[in-house]
Amino acid sequence: MNAIASLWPPPRERTTGERVFHRPPHLDWRGPTGAAFDRLRERLAVRGIECGAEPGFRVETRVDKGLSTSPEGYEIDITEGGARVCLASEQALFPACATLAQWFAGCERTQRGLAFQPTRIFDAPTFAARGVMLDVSRTRVPTMATLFALVERLSSFKINQLQIYTEHTFAYVGHEDVWRDASPFTPDEVRDLDRYCTARGVELVPNQQSFGHLHRWLKHERYRELAEVPEGVDHAFSIEREPYSLDLSNPRALALLDDLYDQLLPCFSSRIINVGLDETFDLGLGRARERCAEHGVERVYLSYLQAVHAKIAARGRRMQFWGDIIVKRPELVPLLPKDAIALEWGYDAGHPFAEHAQLFQASGLEFYVCPGTSSWQSIAGRSANMRANLVEAARHGRANGASGYLITEWGDRGYLQPRVVSEVGLALGAGCAWNADLQLDDDAEVARTLDEHVFEDDGGAIGELCLALGRAGELTGASSTNGSPLFFLLAFAREPLPHPRVVGLTDEGLERARAFLADLRPRIERVRSRRPDASTLTSELRFACDLSMFACDFGRARLSTATGSAVSAISRSVRAGLATRLTDLIAEHRRLWSLRDRPGGLDESAAWLERIEILLAG
Repeated sequence: MNAIASLWPPPRERTTGERVFHRPPHLDWRGPTGAAFDRLRERLAVRGIECGAEPGFRVETRVDKGLSTSPEGYEIDITEGGARVCLASEQALFPACATLAQWFAGCERTQRGLAFQPTRIFDAPTFAARGVMLDVSRTRVPTMATLFALVERLSSFKINQLQIYTEHTFAYVGHEDVWRDASPFTPDEVRDLDRYCTARGVELVPNQQSFGHLHRWLKHERYRELAEVPEGVDHAFSIEREPYSLDLSNPRALALLDDLYDQLLPCFSSRIINVGLDETFDLGLGRARERCAEHGVERVYLSYLQAVHAKIAARGRRMQFWGDIIVKRPELVPLLPKDAIALEWGYDAGHPFAEHAQLFQASGLEFYVCPGTSSWQSIAGRSANMRANLVEAARHGRANGASGYLITEWGDRGYLQPRVVSEVGLALGAGCAWNADLQLDDDAEVARTLDEHVFEDDGGAIGELCLALGRAGELTGASSTNGSPLFFLLAFAREPLPHPRVVGLTDEGLERARAFLADLRPRIERVRSRRPDASTLTSELRFACDLSMFACDFGRARLSTATGSAVSAISRSVRAGLATRLTDLIAEHRRLWSLRDRPGGLDESAAWLERIEILLAG
């Protein structure tokens, strides 16, 4: 394989010669070292290439500030004599070293040494900030080993920011009743992660919800009086009716935020914090009802945002916030704090990134575009939606001056997607973040990229399987938003069919999807990955396929009964067979969880499947 074709993310400009040269598999490094060089040395060592052991392939590095308008721009010129690396600033050493590691990995080994062609690469990122936000609050809290492995991989993809989305999963002193059973991160763990990220060119950005999405706090009697609606509201993030947003007119609620920030922020070297502030749909339904009726919900929201901003500014930090509420009132956008960073999120293909981006750009406000992995509420992903969402965000973000691109990974309703499913969107999103011209419509090329750079599968199977599994929901012919029809059949098993989250569901469509999955299933047993977690990857693929097939069969069984019938209307023998399969799937879900994630949240996650088990037994 031509080494140039293997680089990821793909450089925006590259050339290659025709002749082939050979050099010993030793790196003779001449230039700045530090953390970026340490990572290069580690990555090459895995490939059997030593640095500085003896004279070999010579690499000379220098800085030329006029090279690129981006401080991360670089040029690599590889000739018969070795490689010359020119950096726009020392900040470019991390991405340049990541590219060198991939280039060396793509070189063929012969008896005469490394075989290579003359190559010239000119490269610079589309977006200065290229981030990943990982949900660690909706049941799944990864182990430190899982996070370290993720950071290493993201760094090799030239990602330079990571956020771990926090509602209640930080061990705040004095608030043990909130996080006691959640397996939270301790301050020492966050400091260790911050150091690990820094050594790999990744900024660990603190993330703490500060308005809505605080139901895991407010449901406790001790905090209920701080809620906008103390008696609770129905919301999409819990089956129970719970208080959801803070009443930020209450001095005690603001004092709670002071306490959280004062404990959290010292654990991070970053000077940014994402305070959330999204989806505050209960604002105006409770204690702020009169204010919202008089001034409008969004204007009251703006006053609350300004209060939170004042706290962040007082601590010498810069505030990020989700922009979904304020865009409803475009005339208020110019009133936002000028140093805030708006996060424009949207997760379905066709989201109005352009319209909202233009709004923030016109106000002079810095902003990121924030697509998603399309993995949550899906079991096995949503391949077509994922690729469209990632590409559209990059195109419209670049066209309208976004400074950042943040790939989001969520865990709504039990985080039932195994981690192998999420890795696809993270990797392809990293490509779009670096190079907004990236095309993701060639299935074979996308699968090859995943196999080489994500799953290390020399057999070329896992990437294609992941994309195929992510098409199963589409094959049903049913439509749904922010999730797959197969997932919603499970999540809303208590509710009658047809269901508004699964429109156009038919027996024929489910049979078609089921047959497609059955054809994929034997191929999973033949995958071969070189990763240390290869057996786990295979098990996760197997689980995603088996749970998807179960959803097809469960849906068909439900459609065979009278419209609107409960699960109990399914024949006893069919229910018994489904229950047996589900029991095994729940056991496997629990086993796989223990391999990558902490125990807190597992029972809550498994309960989403155990509820169906109870229905089948009824």
